[in-house]
Amino acid sequence: MESYDVVVVGAGTGGQTAAHHLRQAGLKVALAEKSDLPGGVCALAGCQAKKWFYEAAEIVARSRHLEGKGMTAAAGDWGAVRAEKNRFTEAVPDSTVEGLYGAGIDYLEGAARFTDPHTLTVDGAPVQTRFVVLATGACPMPLPIPGASHLVLSDAFLQLPALPRRIVFVGGGFISFEFAHFAARLGAEKGAIHILEAADRTLGPFDAEMVDLLVDASAREGIAVHTGDGVVDIRPDREGFIVTTASGRRLEADLVVHGAGRVADVEGLDPAAAGIAISNRGIVVDEQMRTSNPNVFAVGDCAATVQLARVADFEAAVAARCILAEMDRGDEDRMDYRFVPSLLFTYPQYAMVGATEEALKHSGTDYLKSFGKNLRWPTYRRVGLETAAYKILADPKGTLLGAHFISDNASGLVNAIRLAMVAGLTAEDLHRHSIMGPYPSRESDLLYMLAPLVR
Repeated sequence: MESYDVVVVGAGTGGQTAAHHLRQAGLKVALAEKSDLPGGVCALAGCQAKKWFYEAAEIVARSRHLEGKGMTAAAGDWGAVRAEKNRFTEAVPDSTVEGLYGAGIDYLEGAARFTDPHTLTVDGAPVQTRFVVLATGACPMPLPIPGASHLVLSDAFLQLPALPRRIVFVGGGFISFEFAHFAARLGAEKGAIHILEAADRTLGPFDAEMVDLLVDASAREGIAVHTGDGVVDIRPDREGFIVTTASGRRLEADLVVHGAGRVADVEGLDPAAAGIAISNRGIVVDEQMRTSNPNVFAVGDCAATVQLARVADFEAAVAARCILAEMDRGDEDRMDYRFVPSLLFTYPQYAMVGATEEALKHSGTDYLKSFGKNLRWPTYRRVGLETAAYKILADPKGTLLGAHFISDNASGLVNAIRLAMVAGLTAEDLHRHSIMGPYPSRESDLLYMLAPLVR
C-alpha cells in the first residue's frame, strides 16, 4: 500500500495550490480526482471560462452605450466566443496533470472515500496518509421543483453552440446575473430574459441599495428581475418550456437555467465515517481550515466559508502551512475573511468589500457614508455609462468599513479600497494618497468619492 504525508482530494485551484505548497516543502504528496476532466470548475466552467463571454459582452455593451457618440454598435457572436473559450479550456486537464507530475506529485485517478477516521481509499484502493486536504468543490444545489430535470446547469450553458431567444434563470445570485448580462449582449432577445428569485431580494450578500441600482441597469438591457416569486413548475411545450411561478406568472422559454446556488460536493466521500462535521453551508472548519477530524483539512468551495477561487487558494496556503507546522517545518497560519472582495461580472460590474450598510445598521455601528449614483463625471460620460454608482462607509474616526461600486472598472476600484483596509489606512489617508493617482482614471475618482468622509 502506497503511503504519503498528505493526500489532497480535488484537482481544482485550491487542491492544486495545497498540493504544490506541500510538495515544494519536501513532503510526499498525492492528489486524487474523480473527474475525467481535472482542473476544477474555475478553469473549466467558472471564473476563467466565463471571462471569455464577459470580455465580449463588455465590448458590445460599451459600443451600444456609445452609439451615436462616435461609435457603431458591435454585434456579438456567441458561438465564436465559445470556440475561443474552448481553445483555452480543452488544454486544462492535460496541463493540470502534467503540472502535478512535473512537480513530483502523484496523481491518483478515482473517487476518494473515507472508511474510518484514519483511512482513505481512492477508487477502492486503500491509501495510507498522515494528513488529508479536501478540496472537492461545490455542485449545483438540488431544487425540489417539478420539472427541475429540465434545468440547464452553468457548465452546459457555457457550452451552448448558440444562444436561444428566450431564457429564464432560476435564482437571483451570481450565476443568473452574470449569465443574463452575457446573454443580453451576445444573442438573446431583448425583453425575453428573466431572473426569478423566491426571496424578497436578489444578491442577498450585497448592499440592498446598490443591488436595486444594478437591477435598474439590468432592466435597461432588457433583463427583467422578479423577486418574491419562486418557480413552482417547469414543463416542456411545443416550442420550449413553460415556467410557472408562485404568483401564477407563466413565462415561455427556450432555455431554463439553474442559477440558485451551489452546495459542497461531498457525494461519495462519506465524511461521517471520518468524524467530519458538515453544516448546510459545507464542511465545518476552523480558522486554520481544520475539520472536526484534526488530521483532515478542507479548503475552497466544499468548506463552509466563502465560495471564491482566490479565497480557495488562500485557504489552501493556510492549510499547507498548518500541516507543515505540525511537522516542525514552519509556522502555522490562520484565515482572515474581513477583507475578501466580491465581484459580479455584469456590465456594469458590481464590486464590494467589507460591510453593507444594512449590516452596520443591524449591528448598531456608527458610520459615515459617501454615496453617489447615476454619475455624470467625465469618466463615465466618455463611455456612455449612465448607471455608475458608489457607496463608501467609514466609522467616525475614518476607519474604512465597506465599499461598493457599480462601474465599468469596479474591480480596480474595490481592490484599491481592499488594500487600504488591509494596510489600515483611513479614509483621510487614502484621500490624500489618491491625489497623485493616475489621472484621469476610474481610480482617480476615489478622490471625489472619499472627500465627504474627510473631516
